[in-house]
Amino acid sequence: MRLTLNEPRFLKDSILIISELVNEANLKILKDRIELVAMDPANVSMVIFNLLSSAFAEYDVKAEKTIGINLVNLTQILKRVKPTEILTLELDEERNRMHVILKGTTTKNFELSLLDIDEREQKIPTLKFNAKIETNTLMFNDAIEDMDIIGDSLSLSASTNNFVIESEGTISKGKVEITSDDETTIQVGDKGVSSRYSIEYLKKIIKGSKLTNVVTLEFGQDYPLRTEYRVVDKLSLQFILAPRTPTD
Repeated sequence: MRLTLNEPRFLKDSILIISELVNEANLKILKDRIELVAMDPANVSMVIFNLLSSAFAEYDVKAEKTIGINLVNLTQILKRVKPTEILTLELDEERNRMHVILKGTTTKNFELSLLDIDEREQKIPTLKFNAKIETNTLMFNDAIEDMDIIGDSLSLSASTNNFVIESEGTISKGKVEITSDDETTIQVGDKGVSSRYSIEYLKKIIKGSKLTNVVTLEFGQDYPLRTEYRVVDKLSLQFILAPRTPTD
């Protein structure tokens, strides 16, 4: 196995974001992509990451593999990657290690021990959403940060041409309204929908804005939220976040 990225940020930024929620995960090296599907330790959120072979300058996979990775250790290595460097991943099966090679004005070679993560394969749930919003990441990020000063949870509501993010604390309340325009499209069924989510988790999820300036949000009435950051022909980073119930 030899995988080379001329734009290492696709892997670097994605793994740094994922490691905010997941410490260890199985990485599937498939014929056409790298795939990671994992739950956070509290089983509140799921991350689904696909880095397509078309993002790589070299994608040499003779046989599909599943390797266990400590994402915290991998992020420490990836933080050393400069934007102008070329990143190569090689698998040393005999020693059960992965080489991370950074080539620029110098050549650096890091070795990462692989893990035997014995866990059931995570199945991506089949979900049907009543609302779909596509909007600017900066606008959505600002709304999450605004609501963070109010409480520990917020509600997302969607109706025709209107998307509302609001939070209510013991002594304060805040609301951000986003309407359909050139930067925002809102699709919703016959009835408006609303659901509440943890701000702590959302603050980690919105770091996906490092990858692209467009975010897609899908949810329903008291229903999970799916958030996706997509770079066409390169990658997809999705998060599924469980809703907060009135007793949470």
